[in-house]
Amino acid sequence: MDAELAFTLYGTRQAEPAPRILKAGKLSAHLAGGNLRNITYDGVEVLRAISYLVRDRDWGTYDPTLSDITVTETETGFAIAYSARCIAPEGSLLEVSASIEGNADGRLTFGGTARSPNGFETNRCGFCILHPIVGVAGTPVTIEHVDSSIEDTRLPELIEPWQPFKDMRAITHTAFPGVTIECRMEGDTFEMEDQRNWSDASYKTYVRPLALPWPYQIPANEPVSQRITLTITDTRAASGNPPASADSDDIIKLTPGTVAGIMPAIGLLITPEEAKASLAALQQPDAPRVQELLFHFDPAAGHDGSAFTDFAEIAAVHAGTTTIEIAVPCQRPLNEELQEIAAWMRRAGFAPDAIMVCPSIDRQSTPPGSIWPDCPPLEDVYAAAANAFRGVRLGGGMLSYFTELNRKRVPGENLAFISHCTNPIVHAADDISVMQTLEALPFITRSVRAIYGNKPYRIGPSTISMRQNPYGSRTMDNPDGARIPMADCDPRHNGQFAGAFAAGYAASVLDAGLETLTLSALTGPFGLYAGSNEPVAEGGKRPLYAIIKELADVAGQKWRNVTSSLPGTVMAFTIDTAAGETTWIINLTGEEQSIDTTQLGTRTLRTQLAPFEVTSIAF
Repeated sequence: MDAELAFTLYGTRQAEPAPRILKAGKLSAHLAGGNLRNITYDGVEVLRAISYLVRDRDWGTYDPTLSDITVTETETGFAIAYSARCIAPEGSLLEVSASIEGNADGRLTFGGTARSPNGFETNRCGFCILHPIVGVAGTPVTIEHVDSSIEDTRLPELIEPWQPFKDMRAITHTAFPGVTIECRMEGDTFEMEDQRNWSDASYKTYVRPLALPWPYQIPANEPVSQRITLTITDTRAASGNPPASADSDDIIKLTPGTVAGIMPAIGLLITPEEAKASLAALQQPDAPRVQELLFHFDPAAGHDGSAFTDFAEIAAVHAGTTTIEIAVPCQRPLNEELQEIAAWMRRAGFAPDAIMVCPSIDRQSTPPGSIWPDCPPLEDVYAAAANAFRGVRLGGGMLSYFTELNRKRVPGENLAFISHCTNPIVHAADDISVMQTLEALPFITRSVRAIYGNKPYRIGPSTISMRQNPYGSRTMDNPDGARIPMADCDPRHNGQFAGAFAAGYAASVLDAGLETLTLSALTGPFGLYAGSNEPVAEGGKRPLYAIIKELADVAGQKWRNVTSSLPGTVMAFTIDTAAGETTWIINLTGEEQSIDTTQLGTRTLRTQLAPFEVTSIAF
């Protein structure tokens, strides 16, 4: 891809290496970075990935240096071998030797042995296996445990807060009628977590139970070996079931659906650090007219009463509603802390329409097996907030992600709304994984509705970059503008990728009946407007600007779903406007896509979508 086109699309000229496609009969897999993705059988995805991963003490993922790579392909299979090296910041070394074999009989093995000459600290070292969620969630599985006992159960439909399966040796599921997949894990004890908690589109089976201490040390000169074996059993010929149907038509068909609702209000995040720049941006004649401004206040980050003077100025020029989210320190008596914040707000003349409070400590995750940190009862936090901010709508939830809300379910009876965020680069940051997180969003919103019913529900700020890391001591610095997990700055926020992701995000959560959706800040690294030193479009507007502006323009309008023959590639929905019906169509890929809109009754037949294009077609 041309470097300038790459920058336009992704905000970076660094291209992701194209995967190598491996085939063995009906078995196929993509080899990328020494790991396997998109493992299919007869054209149907049976596993999303098998990866050998090494994580640091903050759950950051090492990017190993690969060497001695050999790939052998024959008519009946393939074999790969390579070495990998991870070097910790303090200089300790981990060396991994890996081998992969795939055969036409439906057998795939992936082995890895790790050694360290001087000892190596890690939170996790070994295999992760990802099962897809679409078409698989809620279906029967058989679990073989390490004690050889067998459990017949189902993959969870709603998102499990804790591990659905532990002490695993193997898991078997049906990929499609007549084809079963056994995944056997050897070398350690494995368990599964429901990665939809973090908006990953997968169930993850991983090595080393979380109840064991971490970080832990791999001893010097002691090899650690593991192996994954995938066995595919195809009984279709014997049972008379037809082969898997592969849609060979390259044109994506859009058809009208029957589900309808109201478009949510659109919000923008305002932080004290960006308050003055946000005020200047909001005063521009072409500023997006969003319905909500979400102000952020965190005393632990050094925010004090001066922030509310800036917030009051911004609120004065905003025609919509305002909410402030407060990370409550919980270091002094609650009434004392919250009354102090309320007094600062009164002196500044800042009177938000709603307040969302969350104990600061609850932004940090409490993984399985960990001790819950000291925190006042949430009922006491909410009571103190209601007393300090009388007459103001009071919301709760988590300033971090759905994971934390699912694991520490807040008492919602006296709350005006529930809120949480999501982030798509917690575990992986490649382009495909980020876009695939959209598949998990409907499961998240359905799970929230199952817990809190029809309680008013807000999501955001949910951005590609990570504003705070619940799983470690910090977000990851990204001075080179790479695609890395848990980064505080992501290059794709500057490209058309971010616009397509935001539009796809909105489409994915429409049926949740959200009150407010916040997908960006106004300025700063998460903003619609870039800094003066960032090479973006004229006027400093990022491509995301146009998407948020248009979503704000249709807030409150009626939407109707549209079915796509390839929803992971193209998404769409229809909006009723004063001028008639308009269909939004979103290309989630970096490739041009052909679409057929004739069944939508559009005036104009649109046949091509440019990479990451978001377009609208009037009826």
